[in-house]
Amino acid sequence: MNPKILEAQRKLVPEMMEILHQRYRLLKFIGVSGPIGRRPLSIQADISERECRNLLEALRNEELIRIAKEGATITYEGSKVLELLAPSIEEWTGQSLIASKLSALLNIRSVQIVPGNCDVNPTVKSLIGKEAATVFTEKIGNGKIIAVTGGSSVAAIPQHIHSIDNPERLHFIAARGGVGEDIGLQANVIAASFADASGGTYSTFYYPESLSQAAHEIFKREPSVIQMMEQYEQTDCVMHGIGDAKRMAEIRNTPENEKQLLNENRAKGEAFGYYFDENGEVVHRIRTVGIQTEQLEQVPLIIAVAGGANKAEAIISYMASAPRQTILVTDEGAAHAILEKLEGKQ
Repeated sequence: MNPKILEAQRKLVPEMMEILHQRYRLLKFIGVSGPIGRRPLSIQADISERECRNLLEALRNEELIRIAKEGATITYEGSKVLELLAPSIEEWTGQSLIASKLSALLNIRSVQIVPGNCDVNPTVKSLIGKEAATVFTEKIGNGKIIAVTGGSSVAAIPQHIHSIDNPERLHFIAARGGVGEDIGLQANVIAASFADASGGTYSTFYYPESLSQAAHEIFKREPSVIQMMEQYEQTDCVMHGIGDAKRMAEIRNTPENEKQLLNENRAKGEAFGYYFDENGEVVHRIRTVGIQTEQLEQVPLIIAVAGGANKAEAIISYMASAPRQTILVTDEGAAHAILEKLEGKQ
């Protein structure tokens, strides 16, 4: 539907557009989270249970969803409706305009925005994962080697990856060695999840914790490390998260003297083991082996995933020096907060 037609309809029957947007959002949440019950769905969509019940009934009457004991699920017809309406709804709501503004202000390839705010509703992370999976599937082309980082945002992507041509050609690797994160959120485990979901293969890469500088230099000469570094040179795609500097320092049990250094240098964001200030300058780096920032410049497809208004400063700090071919997948909470901060500086 042409956005101009949507706008004309809004002027003629304004209440119709509100209903359209409500049903569209609810259908989108069901598409990602289904089967899902009415109560968790109402929380996710930020509406009352009564409103949710009425909207579900309307969607079921049009055969866009199925409702069973385990909850609501989207039908094939519902998926097609979402696909057809998405561009027009995003333009009508101004979401596409915000995405365009952000990509220009951040000086990156593009920005994809999903509904919601991870800070308020953690399940929105699944929407980010689904959108990132769509971007990856559409743009990987003939790419073969994909490097992935750890973290909950990247971990939300694999379950949504489907229908890739010649999946056996895909080889997933950890973007850097493990440094003691929650095992389920380590890059090695996530790389295996990607391979399992897509039908590709993967390599593991472990970096021992608490190595001295001397031991670190020796470890870098290990055949497995040299082989991994060679794969980084041939990487076709990188999928990574962006962390808040203070939170990442806590997660890593960073020594107090290093935390003080981060505070003194006003570190805001973290990615690939690098800590960045608000201008994108590297102010600290953890001792590990992984893909280098100069190698990122040569990677054709880079997908960054991060959401929540509280991540705005972290995202801005990393993007200040991010490769221009980066595609950011985020949520409305982060998008609006980033835009407000960036426009406030102008």
